[in-house]
Amino acid sequence: MRPTQLWSLLLLLLLGACAAADALQPDSLSQLPAPQHPRIRLYNEEQVLSWEPVTLSNGTRPVVYRVQFKYSGDEWLTVDTSIGVNCTQITATECDFTVASPSAGFPMDFNVTLRLRAELGALHSAWVTMPWFQHYRNVTVGPPKNIEVTPGEGSLIIRFSSPFDIPHTSTAYFWYYVYYWEEAGVQQVKGPFRSNSISLDNLKPFRVYCLQVQAQLLWNKSNVNGHLSNTSCYKIMADASTKLQQVILISVGTFSLMSVLAGACFFLVLKYRALIKHWFHTPPSIPLQIEEYLKDPAQPILDALDKDSSPKDDVWDSVSIISFPEKGQEDVLQTH
Repeated sequence: MRPTQLWSLLLLLLLGACAAADALQPDSLSQLPAPQHPRIRLYNEEQVLSWEPVTLSNGTRPVVYRVQFKYSGDEWLTVDTSIGVNCTQITATECDFTVASPSAGFPMDFNVTLRLRAELGALHSAWVTMPWFQHYRNVTVGPPKNIEVTPGEGSLIIRFSSPFDIPHTSTAYFWYYVYYWEEAGVQQVKGPFRSNSISLDNLKPFRVYCLQVQAQLLWNKSNVNGHLSNTSCYKIMADASTKLQQVILISVGTFSLMSVLAGACFFLVLKYRALIKHWFHTPPSIPLQIEEYLKDPAQPILDALDKDSSPKDDVWDSVSIISFPEKGQEDVLQTH
C-alpha cells in the first residue's frame, strides 16, 4: 500500500471517529437532548404535563419547549390558544391544560396522546411521546369538597359537594359512601348514595361519632375510588324520647329523694323528741320588777309591786255562802 493511500485511510478513520463522537454528545450543535421524565398529573379536573429541564453546558440562550397532542386516529396538533392554553416555545417545564378554567382542557372521555421536545433556534431534540390517557379512566379522585355536618336529635346530617364537576352526568357520575364509628368503636359504612346530602340516623344520644366521606367515580362500567376526607367527630344530641325519659327520671329521682328525706326527718324526730323539745323550750324569765330590783336593791320592791297593782275591785266568777247551825255557832263561841 502506497504512503498516500495509507494517509488517506487514516484521515477517513479520524473524520469518522470525530463524527461519531459528535453524534454521541447531547450538547452538540447538531441535536438537543430530549426532555427527561415527563409525567401527566390527573387530579380531579386538573390536567398538567410536566418534565425535567434540558441543560446545556455551553448554551447562552434558554431552551424552549413545544407540546403537541392528538386524539385517537387524528393528526398531531400544537397546543396553542385554540384549546385555551399556549404550550408552544415556552420556557416553563410544565403545561397546565386546565389553567384557564376547570372546564378547559381535553374532553374527559377522549383518548389523548401527548408528545414534547426541546428547541433552541434551529436545533431541536427528538420527540418524547407519552402513553395515551383517558381522564375518567386514569384520574385520581380527591375527597368530596365543602363538607358540612350538622348534629341532630340522634342523627348526623352531612352535606358536601362533588370532587369536581362532570359535564355530562349521563356518561359519568359519583357515588358517595360514609364511614362512621362511635369513638373507640367498630367502623360502619353507609352507601352508596347519589345525593349530596346524607343523614345518619338511630345514633346513640350523648355519644361522640367520627366520620369520613368518600366519592367513587363510575364511568363506562368501571369505577375509580376516591380519597377519604379528613376525620371529623361530633357529639350526638338527645332525641324527643330521650328527653322525655330524662324528665321522667329526674322527676322520679327528685320525688324519691324527697320521700327519703321526709322519712329520715320523721324518724329522727321520734327518736330524739325529748332532746328536740328541750332545744326548742323557752327558758323561764325573771319578772321585770324583780329584775329591776336586782339591778337596784335600794328600790322598795313592795311599793313598786303595789304601785303596779290595779286599783280595781276584786272580781270573782262565783260566790259561795256557807251557813252553820245555831248549836254549832254556840259551840264555836264558847271555845273562844
